Amino acid sequence: MNLLDPVEPRYGHDSLADILPTALSFLGVAGEPDALNLAAELDGVRRVAVVLLDGMGWHQLPLAAADAPTMTDIVAGRLGLGRPITSGFPSTTPVSLVTLGTGTTPGHHGIVGFNLLRPGTGKILNHLHWTGDPDPAVWQPVPTAFTRASEAGLAPTVVTNPRFTDTGLTVSAYRGARLGPGIEADAVAEEMLAALSSSRLVYGYLPDVDRAGHDFGIATPEWHQAAADADRLVTRLVDGLPPDTALIVTADHGQLDIPPDTRIDVDRDPRLTEGVTFVAGEARVRYLHTVEGARADVLSTWRDVLGERAWVVERAEAVAAGWFGPVPESHLQRIGDVVAVCRDRWVLMASRHEPPRLNSMIAFHGSNTTAEMEIPLLVVRR
Repeated sequence: MNLLDPVEPRYGHDSLADILPTALSFLGVAGEPDALNLAAELDGVRRVAVVLLDGMGWHQLPLAAADAPTMTDIVAGRLGLGRPITSGFPSTTPVSLVTLGTGTTPGHHGIVGFNLLRPGTGKILNHLHWTGDPDPAVWQPVPTAFTRASEAGLAPTVVTNPRFTDTGLTVSAYRGARLGPGIEADAVAEEMLAALSSSRLVYGYLPDVDRAGHDFGIATPEWHQAAADADRLVTRLVDGLPPDTALIVTADHGQLDIPPDTRIDVDRDPRLTEGVTFVAGEARVRYLHTVEGARADVLSTWRDVLGERAWVVERAEAVAAGWFGPVPESHLQRIGDVVAVCRDRWVLMASRHEPPRLNSMIAFHGSNTTAEMEIPLLVVRR
């Protein structure tokens, strides 16, 4: 298998969007499908714990085998079951958190990228730094799976960094749940296990692996330590699960190390800035908003300049390809007029639009390669 080959998101039967609907179906919530076909593992469970390990893609698990014996045992079938599913597209954290939280596709919930131009405002919204405007209930109008769980009497709990309690991303992904504090592995495990005494659906989030990959690269000592911390969280959950409880472990995306010689700064090439008013998205997937009447020229120029380094298409073609799932009219303009999806290990930096820190990052994600898109589905039943 070539980890740089493209993968289509498997919405509706094997994707991140299918995890919470599947869990809710076995917790007795009417109308929720067993999209992941987990009847043998989840039938009869009374509680479900879900933990998301940011950046721990399916294809990073073998690299972490020595650091992560519990997850390795699950994958091998000694503790449960493990198989790959896909993230949504783009394979990036804000998109994935809302995809998981709503149980719907990115096109449906509208968080279709890391940075998005707010139509009609001339302002870029960074979803990780979203406070106040726009109103999350308007920008992301889809009810979450946690709201559906709450209405069904499951008293859902989300364990995450309390610093982000009132942010737009948290509200968009987790509204309907009680929020519990947890930052590092042991605190997340402790809070999740405590919540299972009163909540029948508990979700926890750990950012460590993603952060280590970005800052130091995959399979570095820092990354291995982060993988070991993630496995410690999973181990504590497995050991502490109450009877008739299932644990589901997943991720939001994988990662790829990007060498210095495969980085293109679009802001420093006049050919790539001509006719472009806004550069959104992120380094592996760019959304280009163009001057009126310039779309065709921008499309042609970007194709000529980037060649085989990126898939460059008009918005309509990107939507028709199914990467986002169905996209309602109200969300179309967020995608931009032209979409550039990086192939192989290429990235499209935007030095004049984005923080300098991005230039020092080692690992990236967001595109549609196997390494970025395939994530774990690990299931343990007690």
